Amino acid sequence: MVSSRPMILVGLTGGVATGKSTVAKMFERCGACTIDADLLAHRVVEPGTPAWRAIVTAFGKTVLNPDRTLNRHALGAIVFRNPSKLRRLERIIHPRVAREQARLTRQATHNDPKTVVIYDVPLLFEAGIDTRVEKVIVVTADRDTQITRLKKRNGFTRADAILRIRSQMPIKQKAAAADYVLDGTASRPRLLAQVRRLYRELRALA
Repeated sequence: MVSSRPMILVGLTGGVATGKSTVAKMFERCGACTIDADLLAHRVVEPGTPAWRAIVTAFGKTVLNPDRTLNRHALGAIVFRNPSKLRRLERIIHPRVAREQARLTRQATHNDPKTVVIYDVPLLFEAGIDTRVEKVIVVTADRDTQITRLKKRNGFTRADAILRIRSQMPIKQKAAAADYVLDGTASRPRLLAQVRRLYRELRALA
């Protein structure tokens, strides 16, 4: 998609635990405006919001914590074992996240018409968001690294980690559809150097 605006909207994705968040922070250090889809997803399901009510209706009060916030572990245990329920959850959350992303992008463009907006979104391809951005960056990592990171970061068992990885599009397929591919297992200095070069290139396109 080619934007008529001078800014450039770039989708940043990859597999779970491949290093997307690290890369997003590096882009932010370079001067990009970063938007985190996961943070937006948390925001739109705060207690009492329309999305929160829809989730409780769809999945029951067992997915709530005592303070009425969503128990993401309980909800994840339901949806990541049932594709149809996962799609149902996505239909509740994704449109609301998209509206919030569009609002933040307009705000960033107003502040700097030539800004590079990095939209960090795990399900970029799965949700069809790749059609709404001008360039796509995919951060890759081998499966063993993903599993190790998920076990350490999230306390997952190996089986749970594999289940979460398999719930997403294969990383090789994402990489094949990307405009740019970054190795999320590279050393921090090497990865930062690659991000800096890429940021300069994207800034020139804005």
